[in-house]
Amino acid sequence: MRSGGVIAYPTDSSYAFGCPLGDVAAAQRIRQLRGVDDKHHLTLVCRDLAEIGRYASLDNWQFRIVKEGIPGSYTFLLPAAREVPRRLKHPRRRTIGVRVPEHAVVRALLAVLDEPLLSSTLIPAGATEPLNDPQEIRARYEHAVELIIDSGPCHLQPTTVVDLAVSPPALIRVGRGDPARLGLAVSA
Repeated sequence: MRSGGVIAYPTDSSYAFGCPLGDVAAAQRIRQLRGVDDKHHLTLVCRDLAEIGRYASLDNWQFRIVKEGIPGSYTFLLPAAREVPRRLKHPRRRTIGVRVPEHAVVRALLAVLDEPLLSSTLIPAGATEPLNDPQEIRARYEHAVELIIDSGPCHLQPTTVVDLAVSPPALIRVGRGDPARLGLAVSA
C-alpha cells in the first residue's frame, strides 16, 4: 500500500476498497473500480477519536455523538479541518466523512499503517449491493488490486451515515449502526 497499492479489506459492515490517504492515483483507481466520478467522496477510516480530530473540526455536541458511535458501523459527516486537502472535502459543504470500525483486522491494519485509510464500500461498478464473500471478491478483483485481505464473509449492511455538519444532526442512511446508540431517533 505504501507504494500506491489498493486493497480490498473487511470491515464491520461490509468489505471495502482502501488506499493510503495521500495517494491521489490510488484514490482514482478506487473510483474507477467503483464506477464513480470525482464527485463521489471517499471516507477516512481512522483508528480513534484523536485521529478523527486531526481531519475534522468537532464542537462538544459533535464530539459526544461521535464518541458514542466509535468504534462501530457509523460514518460521520463533519466539517473538515482547514489543513485537509480540498480533494478530500465535499466541494460545496467543506465536509469530510470519517469512521472508526470495530473489526479487528481493520484495527490491526490501521495500527501498522499509522495513518487513516482512504476508503469506499466495495460495491462493483453498476451494482447497488456490496460484496461480502472473499472468494467472489478474489475472482472479480485479484488482478485489479494489490491485496485482498480474507477474513471470511462479513455483513452486507452498510454503515449508518450521520450528518453532524448540521444542527440538529441528520440521519442520511440507516444501516448496521443503531441510531439509538447515538441518541438519535429514526423518522417514520
